[in-house]
Amino acid sequence: MNNAQRNFLKKAAHSLKPVVMIGQNGLNEQVLKAAEEAIESHELIKVKFQDYKEAKREIADELCNSLNAESVSIIGNILTIYRPARDPGKRSIRLPD
Repeated sequence: MNNAQRNFLKKAAHSLKPVVMIGQNGLNEQVLKAAEEAIESHELIKVKFQDYKEAKREIADELCNSLNAESVSIIGNILTIYRPARDPGKRSIRLPD
């Protein structure tokens, strides 16, 4: 993902609210399942860190690897991730070249 695409996704995510919360249990199966469902239907999601704030970069990498997604940004305690829909016909976000 290049800088133009990353900036495009940051702008698109600006008005989004976090749909997945990582709390005291950390990155467990329930969080992974919720994130998978959310990213499958929305392509671009925000994840909020309520706990584990000092380890958020490591958790973000692990989450993105588990979902085969790209980290767009981490601002404060909010992670934005993107994964295009598996079916090209269902993709709602068209990235610039």
